[in-house]
Amino acid sequence: MNNLVRAFSQTKSQLLSALLQHIEISLIALFFSLVIAIPLGIYLTRRQKIAEVIIGFAGVVQTIPSLALLGILIPVFGIGTVPAVIALVAYALLPLLRNTYTGIKEVDPSLIEAARAMGMNTRKRLLKVELPLATPVILAGIRTATILIIGTATIAALIGAGGLGSVILLGIDRNDYPLIIIGAIPTALLAIVFDVLLRQLERISFKRMTIVASIFVLIILVIVGSMFGARFVNSGAKKTIVISGKLGAEPEILDNMYALLIEHDTNLQVQLKPGLGDTTFVFNALESKDIDLYPEFTGTAITELLKETPKSTNSASVYQQAKAGMAKKFKMDLLDPTQFNDTYALAVTQSFADKYHLKTISDLASVQQDVKAGFDPEFATIQDGYLGIAKKYGFHFSIVSLDPGVRYAALEKGEVNLVDAYSTDSALQKYHLVVLQDNEHFFPPYQGAPLLRQDTVQEYPQIVPVLDKLSGKITDSEMREMNYEVDVEGMSPATVAKNFLTQSGLLP
Repeated sequence: MNNLVRAFSQTKSQLLSALLQHIEISLIALFFSLVIAIPLGIYLTRRQKIAEVIIGFAGVVQTIPSLALLGILIPVFGIGTVPAVIALVAYALLPLLRNTYTGIKEVDPSLIEAARAMGMNTRKRLLKVELPLATPVILAGIRTATILIIGTATIAALIGAGGLGSVILLGIDRNDYPLIIIGAIPTALLAIVFDVLLRQLERISFKRMTIVASIFVLIILVIVGSMFGARFVNSGAKKTIVISGKLGAEPEILDNMYALLIEHDTNLQVQLKPGLGDTTFVFNALESKDIDLYPEFTGTAITELLKETPKSTNSASVYQQAKAGMAKKFKMDLLDPTQFNDTYALAVTQSFADKYHLKTISDLASVQQDVKAGFDPEFATIQDGYLGIAKKYGFHFSIVSLDPGVRYAALEKGEVNLVDAYSTDSALQKYHLVVLQDNEHFFPPYQGAPLLRQDTVQEYPQIVPVLDKLSGKITDSEMREMNYEVDVEGMSPATVAKNFLTQSGLLP
């Protein structure tokens, strides 16, 4: 309980903002779901031959994993609210379509015949007979869709749209269970509140329900109007440099360093959109111009973005290969890197290392039958991760794909005994892990460096010397300590970044 109180006091301002964002995204998604699904459901009752096909297609869409759907949407729609709402609408269509269609089709045919006998045309029969009688079934679909939207809206945090998912993801990344609960409880309560409100609608007349629906439409129009109004105002203001990063303390610390330096040394404004997920999400956002800058790692640029093999394990050579490749292939500039090398590492528990006398990665080959590996999904499927290192060292493990934060919890419980990590990962210190020596020198250097498009450099050349102030700065131990301050001690990335810049003389 004390930990919950601590987590709440540390994040209460962020929690309120996230809650409002979550409600906003959910209402917009529900609105567009209703606008699409209810008219379409009514239409399908008149076109039964295609009804099963359309409803079946909506069911297929709902089976698409949320991360896969976001990955498809980002290159087209970028990041932020728009792709999040599109994904939520896609997931909500099935219950709304099915219930609207079923509700109208189950109206007693004798009542339809009576309406015809009274001289009602198709429109009047729909408004005065079919919809009022089908309303309970349609409302049941709306309730299901609403709960589905509110629960699924947590994925919006992965693409910079905010919401309560940002608190949950932060808790997962830091392996902070109270923080996860702080984000999950409001999500559940929000779903319950909306379910209760929609239940109350079932007790009022169809006429009063149309009034409630009109008020709902007005609220959505105000929300959407304010969003577009804010964008219009911002478009006329001076340029804002949008800085983003991958999920984790380290990218967010670097993001804040970039922001502090740019705002101090130039007249440019900075907007931070941290925690956008893995490399693919963030890089797509940079390519689509939704963001202007993010910290990338030299080894990742070569292996994941350029799809090349590092020509050397020398840090300078790897950086030059990455810089030249990004400029040629993507017209992007990879600026001078920091000193620390956040390379991949394989780590085991102290007890497992002691039992089998493990010191190097090569030692794992002789005990591979006893290894229970918990790897990050990205590491498990890339050539500069498990695929390459298994080939290099000649072993094969039984692997469980785990989120970076979750894998350490699994390690504590004994469910896994080998994990992938980063050399500057605070968890190495927190969980007293043994890092195995890369005796075959497989992993290339991974130095963090600002990555931005060349058009951004041409338009705002003043940011390059500002960002270059971090060139050659930040040692491995300094980065590990800063990560520990954020992940374990609960300090904010902005505070940690400012403290380092001040102590280093880069800020007054």
